[in-house]
Amino acid sequence: MANQYFENDENLEHELKTFDFTLKGNNLKFTSDSGVFSRQTIDFGSRVLIEAIDFSNVPQGDILDVGCGYGPIGLALAKDQPKRQVAMSDVNLRALDLAQKNAKANKITNVDIFESSIYEKIENKYALIVSNPPIRAGKEVVSGIIGGANDYLLDNGEVWIVIQKKQGEPSAKKLMKETYGNVEVVTRDKGYYILRSKKQEL
Repeated sequence: MANQYFENDENLEHELKTFDFTLKGNNLKFTSDSGVFSRQTIDFGSRVLIEAIDFSNVPQGDILDVGCGYGPIGLALAKDQPKRQVAMSDVNLRALDLAQKNAKANKITNVDIFESSIYEKIENKYALIVSNPPIRAGKEVVSGIIGGANDYLLDNGEVWIVIQKKQGEPSAKKLMKETYGNVEVVTRDKGYYILRSKKQEL
């Protein structure tokens, strides 16, 4: 079976690739490698998510990128929002090492990059939680990311998810509606849906 980007394989040969990409108006440099998600370039879903995120209604506070990979979403948001701290987590140690290096290469210091399976090692609460969930890891993981965010959001905090219709957008939307009492399709592009829910004040 081929290596999956949500697994760790220390014997996997390196195939480093470095490229530039403009996200939210900032030109960023990325290095990727074999064994990580979307090695060749920033995947289309992540790009749509990054560009769609609007901070005008997001409360003050930090950001969490769940399943950050080599860092495109978290680093793009950290560059765009220098006054917010961005936590970036993943289970893929090679991807996390690349995310650290990509943060340094772009002189982005308002990030905290660490290993965590979903919310296992998350302790803080966030104004914004974002994820391009690892569909191949299975529905349980994807649902865990979407529903579990509720426990780690500040009041009025928002969770933003990108998911393809054919890979479970209807069930993700239903889960968000059930969990948060609201869900909005912010945008859709080439089969990718950007879903947003807001945590209501109790």
